[in-house]
Amino acid sequence: MSTIVAPARPYWTSAALWFVRGLLALVFVAAGGAKLYGVPMLVENFQHIGLGQWFRYVTGGLEIIGAILLLLPHKTVLGALLLICIMVGAVITHLFIIGGSAVPAIVLLALNAVVAYAGRGQIASLVKASPAKTLPGKTS
Repeated sequence: MSTIVAPARPYWTSAALWFVRGLLALVFVAAGGAKLYGVPMLVENFQHIGLGQWFRYVTGGLEIIGAILLLLPHKTVLGALLLICIMVGAVITHLFIIGGSAVPAIVLLALNAVVAYAGRGQIASLVKASPAKTLPGKTS
């Protein structure tokens, strides 16, 4: 069995990636905390969405979980992928339900995509490590 050794990233690339991860973590802890705290503007926005206030709590909790995962070296990609899903939903919601500018959500989506792309090796190892499940009666 051969092993592939990836070349080390230049220092400035690693430092820039840590900076982006830290910035994203701060933004999502603040946004998630505001949702959990119940800032009136956010309560009104989630009322307008029509799914109920439970969705605000779930979204805020997931944003905080994603922010924490961004700061954990071996879980960074999971955090970025979780936050990408949340930001895709935010962009769609801004464009078709709430109105207003979707630019902040698009910027956060793009920054999370950069973090996920930088950790694409982790994604491959996560996929390989997960046990393959087959349907009963199916053979692979």
